[in-house]
Amino acid sequence: MKKQIVIIGGGFAGITLARDLTNTATFHITLVDKNNYNFFPPLLYQVATGFLEVSSISYPFRKLFHGKKNIHFRLAELQKIVPEENKVILSTGELSYDYLVLATGTESNFFGMENIRKNALPMKTVDDAIELRNALLQTAENATITTDSAERRKLGTIVIAGGGPTGVEIAGMLAEMRMNIMEKDYPELAGNKLRIILADGAPVLLTPMSEQSQKYTYDVLVKMGVEIKLGAQVKDYVDDTVIFAEGESIQSRLLVWTAGVTSRVFDGVPEESYGRGRRLLVDEYNKVQGTQNIYAIGDTCLQATDIKFPQGHPQLAQPAIQQGKNLARNFKAMQNGKPLTVFSYYDKGSMAIIGRNKAVAEIPKPRMKFKGWFAWAMWLFVHLFSLISYRNRIITMYNWTAAYFTKDQSLRMIIRPGVKARFNKSD
Repeated sequence: MKKQIVIIGGGFAGITLARDLTNTATFHITLVDKNNYNFFPPLLYQVATGFLEVSSISYPFRKLFHGKKNIHFRLAELQKIVPEENKVILSTGELSYDYLVLATGTESNFFGMENIRKNALPMKTVDDAIELRNALLQTAENATITTDSAERRKLGTIVIAGGGPTGVEIAGMLAEMRMNIMEKDYPELAGNKLRIILADGAPVLLTPMSEQSQKYTYDVLVKMGVEIKLGAQVKDYVDDTVIFAEGESIQSRLLVWTAGVTSRVFDGVPEESYGRGRRLLVDEYNKVQGTQNIYAIGDTCLQATDIKFPQGHPQLAQPAIQQGKNLARNFKAMQNGKPLTVFSYYDKGSMAIIGRNKAVAEIPKPRMKFKGWFAWAMWLFVHLFSLISYRNRIITMYNWTAAYFTKDQSLRMIIRPGVKARFNKSD
């Protein structure tokens, strides 16, 4: 009898696990995801700013699994886990499992601030990126027709909350758009310079990186005209007013939220199985504590058994990919009666792009730091070859090449698809 493995979530961790178990005769794998496509989160900000189209960073699961006879895809959302019966209840039915793997990643954390949850624009999904692109373009259109100077200033002010890689990359991209694109697209706004504010509650940008990289990033963004507010925590967003904890407020129609993430809680998993940030506590083999055959990999898990990372691994692509590969090896080992491999994360480094020919990159072993053009080229190479298919790589390379030489792109379209209820019915 084949072992039934159900994987919830088709991000870096889930898709790596599924692909590494391809054509393994002793397993039947079902990948469950609420979207019918895999997407590449590090490039969402380029979709949001109109430099890449959705199809450049996305690929359908069913096409990805062509010819892989032991892998099936189910479009559904997880509603409940029933551990005592080894089954999951989905929005489209039920599935039984021998092993359940939770690889759902994270979602935006609004820290209980309801106004920000309702009114800010997060950056976690393809839908978020499209919504942000629409909002950026629509506010620019509105600014061209308003005769109220105060309203125009509000429309021309963008606040980005969160000084991590996503916040830095959005700020840098918007600064380049302001420099090279805005006045050509919107001649009515000549003389009304877009105001870009990057705020973070920490005293530095890119907190996990070195002081050298932090300073370089800060200096480059300031030179590009980005206003940076450090030690400034956004606490509310009411009536187009961004309110900071220290009392300052800024009028803005757009608050982009990249300030934090949290994992989700699963109905059916014991409360004591959760740790910091609602991440599932797992052992050295990624099995969820307090369960028999439920595993968690990627951003949704907290693994404190790795002596190099006693506080858990960073919520990045590489830990998710490496955990997916290790769990695939262990599933095969279990079937063959061989010893399991303890997970140990190999840190390949971190990087962030700031703008054209400007980036920072750090490699821990050997300890090396890069900035400027070389780091920018490294960033392009790593992200290009991390895309899931050759098609994605070719399209993205074409778009990047065109954008580099023209300092422009032609993807700035406001698209608001109407979804009819009858297409969402599961029956």
